[in-house]
Amino acid sequence: MRASRREFLKYTMLAAAASMMPGLQLVADEDDATHREILDATFARAASEGLQTKSIGDVVAAIGVSFLEAPYKAHTLEVPGEERLVVNLKEFDCVTFVESVLAIARCVKRGTTTYAAFTGELRRIRYRNGVINGYASRLHYFSDWIQDNETKRVVRNVAPTLGGVPLEKTINYMSRHRSAYQQLKSDRVYNAIVRVEKELNARRHIYLPKDRIQALRDLIQDGDIVGITTSLEGLDVSHTGFAYRFMGLLRFLHAPLSNGTIRISKRSLVDYLAQEPSRTGIMIARPLEPIT
Repeated sequence: MRASRREFLKYTMLAAAASMMPGLQLVADEDDATHREILDATFARAASEGLQTKSIGDVVAAIGVSFLEAPYKAHTLEVPGEERLVVNLKEFDCVTFVESVLAIARCVKRGTTTYAAFTGELRRIRYRNGVINGYASRLHYFSDWIQDNETKRVVRNVAPTLGGVPLEKTINYMSRHRSAYQQLKSDRVYNAIVRVEKELNARRHIYLPKDRIQALRDLIQDGDIVGITTSLEGLDVSHTGFAYRFMGLLRFLHAPLSNGTIRISKRSLVDYLAQEPSRTGIMIARPLEPIT
């Protein structure tokens, strides 16, 4: 979907209105009126724009833009206690922004705009096989996230069809930095993460090096989910967001730590990648139309 400047400003105003709603606590709660208010307002906006009739990519892009200027919050999913579904539509990290927007978009396309439908989609997207079974059941690594959600027919990995190349690195960042993760103090949980990493390293992961993106830019669609691959040892992807075209450029719609709010990159996605040597390229997953 190619937004005009007028459309961009309209979505920005909608996002500002949403940001004035009371704060939302992290853990999903059926009785959380604030959560329902934010979600219902988002669904109402989608209905007023007739988004259900548009492609899933266009719906993802429109929902994502509706959250412009929402605050960034680091480690949104890292809460104490047993692993459980965390919902926060007031503030986001880069992962929860992608997952929440995708879950809402799938609800809009299905015509099931309820709290239960949203949390069901969010659980399906965030956890291996859609089942919460401890900390390691969450899809922590983006390469794992893509493969599991492709199996569930939520997304399609398009990097291989765009001429991607294998990502030649060992993925073990979490186990190598055990002290950075509260949950990994438990030997049981730590060993479960090590098993996940071992399985990941037995697979083939495809990405698009950043020097190829310019030539491929017209094949990347609005609403495509973009994972920024990194040279950081042990890690596959360091940041996530959406492809989004604005004023003639393919840009990056994301929740950046550095600027503190959800925004569209000022520069093109190609220039965004070029800004940092550690950004080596992208993995890319295309949302699939939900089966109704």
